[in-house]
Amino acid sequence: MTHTGEKPFNCNTCNEAFFDKANLKRHMMTHTLEKPFKCDLCDAALSGKSGLKYHMMTHTGEKPFKCDVCNEAFIAKGDLKRHVMTHTGEKPFKCDLCDAAFSGKNALKYHKMTHTGEKPFKCDMCHSAYSSKSALKYHMMTHTLEKPFKCDLCDAALSGKSGLKYHMMTHTGEKPFKCDLCKEAFLDKANLKRHMMTHTGEKPFKCDLCHAAYPTKSALKCHMMTHTGEKPFKCDLCDAAFIVKGNLTQHMMTHTGEKPFRCDLCGAAFSKKSAVKYHMMTHTGEKPFKCDLCDAAFLDKGNLKRHVITHTGEREKPFNCDICDTAFITKGDLKRHVMTHTGEKPFNCDQCDAAFIAKDGLKRHMMTHTGEKPFKCDLYKY
Repeated sequence: MTHTGEKPFNCNTCNEAFFDKANLKRHMMTHTLEKPFKCDLCDAALSGKSGLKYHMMTHTGEKPFKCDVCNEAFIAKGDLKRHVMTHTGEKPFKCDLCDAAFSGKNALKYHKMTHTGEKPFKCDMCHSAYSSKSALKYHMMTHTLEKPFKCDLCDAALSGKSGLKYHMMTHTGEKPFKCDLCKEAFLDKANLKRHMMTHTGEKPFKCDLCHAAYPTKSALKCHMMTHTGEKPFKCDLCDAAFIVKGNLTQHMMTHTGEKPFRCDLCGAAFSKKSAVKYHMMTHTGEKPFKCDLCDAAFLDKGNLKRHVITHTGEREKPFNCDICDTAFITKGDLKRHVMTHTGEKPFNCDQCDAAFIAKDGLKRHMMTHTGEKPFKCDLYKY
């Protein structure tokens, strides 16, 4: 049957088929969740004897299969075989629906699910579903808060081995995936792929409810929450809630005052990395967003968008206030406007009782305490 490709043993639950009955039996355990082989050293349980054998090597540290090209070593021969393809560039498993190719059969199998939308691995604790068992495993750690992979250089702990690998690059500064069109470099291939879309303008993921389109599926998912109003990440200290976890993390710094990102050229500190990036442009004079109609250039895309309207006369303002008839060009402008109705002033002065709707307002106010006067007249000398 290995020559004919015949697989007479079929799974009644999914479309998988196997050469022999034993492989079908092991496969069925992925559906029944039966795991009869228990580890004597931890709580792990496996569906097959060979799986238990490889698991035991995680305790002993044994990695018998070594790469001849580099120093990597692996527990299983299949893992080594897939690794070697990273040196040879071989990707023998091709997708029939697109140009994608993969070094492993399972990778191709999971990739095909991005075309079919199939997500057979479902979380018992929430509505999340995944195309691979490993993705579900890592997701479950968001419920259990398990982070077994520890960093040797700091207190960071990660839920997956690959996460730890990329985290270590934040210490070494390594960014192996480089853009051929600009100077940007990234920790992983996925981020490089997303970045390349900023050059090509490709946005394959489209919203069914409006004209918005995005380069990634996750970005579209976050956008959909602006229609549903869903904000699953809630602050424990105030009523703020956010669509993505990263925004909640940054928000928490407004309570703690933490500003871990510093400018190398001056003493400025910021609560998020992107703020440092924009701040650095005040030193370099860089303004990457250029107007096609005049010589104007801007630090960020939002300011460019507002400027272009002065040329086109375009009055499209897609973000409407539910309380009055005012409409705005950007979502941020609408958010600040709504605070004039609610009276919310989230930016508080540490020196007095003053509070402000926008961060810029607080920044200007702080100068009344510090006495700072950064804007000087070139014609009149004090």
